[in-house]
Amino acid sequence: MSAVRERRGLVGLVGVAVVAAVASGCGIRTTSVPVDAGAAPSRLPCSVSGGGSASRAQQQPAPVRVYLVCASGMQAVERTVPETGDKNPQDSRLAVARALLNQLVAEPSAAEREAGFTTSVQGPLTVSGGRGDDPKGAIRLSRQPEDLPAAALSQIVCTYAENGATADGGTVLLGGPGPYPVRRYACTEQLRERPDSAAPTRSAS
Repeated sequence: MSAVRERRGLVGLVGVAVVAAVASGCGIRTTSVPVDAGAAPSRLPCSVSGGGSASRAQQQPAPVRVYLVCASGMQAVERTVPETGDKNPQDSRLAVARALLNQLVAEPSAAEREAGFTTSVQGPLTVSGGRGDDPKGAIRLSRQPEDLPAAALSQIVCTYAENGATADGGTVLLGGPGPYPVRRYACTEQLRERPDSAAPTRSAS
């Protein structure tokens, strides 16, 4: 009876050794401590095939790039807006600024939503031209820029800075309805990567 028990014990030890060898050969290490594999990678494509939502206006459409939020960053999508027939540069600039703001407030298209795009810009929000003492090319929102959600302001700044009609050397002169001077906002790589951060400003002069 003792011999039988010894043989069974030997067989059990051999089985454990075999399992350990197989695990070692597969590169598997046992541990009693949970292993953090890190955050799961984002599956959002953040890319739209073709253009985004287009205006149904009768005027000839003009291509523009509008910044939307996707995952934790911000990327530009292709849109179209009606070409302005204004011959006055200031009127044309303001018309483009209004068209771009309308695009930001509008709900992303089905294709954009499927790709993971959202917008943080919410209405009611309008844009008007600068005041008499504002620098040339300034535009003013119906709300103070600093009172907007950070991501919403980032979208507006980068969208305006991206389009030549509203940009001023890659920046935008932006103000609000209050008795405050306009500020020159810049769309930087860091802002595109982190739209929830504060939009950088430069001297308005």
